[in-house]
Amino acid sequence: MDEEERLNKITETIIGVAIGIHKALGPGLLESAHEACMVYDLAQAGLRVEQQKSLPVIYREVKLVENEVIVEIKSIEKFLPIHKAQLLSYLKLANCKVGLLINFNIEVLKDGIQRVVNNFLNSPRPLR
Repeated sequence: MDEEERLNKITETIIGVAIGIHKALGPGLLESAHEACMVYDLAQAGLRVEQQKSLPVIYREVKLVENEVIVEIKSIEKFLPIHKAQLLSYLKLANCKVGLLINFNIEVLKDGIQRVVNNFLNSPRPLR
């Protein structure tokens, strides 16, 4: 399996977990509640999750899944351009290729998911 297929499989798993949580809990909860559920369910799905991982020059912290995908959880009315820019900055600093913005404060979760790709990697990541 090449890197792109591996990243696609990881993001599909993350999205599936997020949809399951959204179906069970619905919109309107705090980001921290959704985050706790995501961390638990991603680990149950066999993924390695680092929660609230510090990155250099970043005040806020991020979730890193399988050391390759950053997941930014929101519970907001709608995404703004700054949210995508923030995730792209995280991706660049962590030297990750793919990130997911997930907004749980939406009626149909698939409408609240954005996949962000970093085309400006600092250096090639070794395949694991």
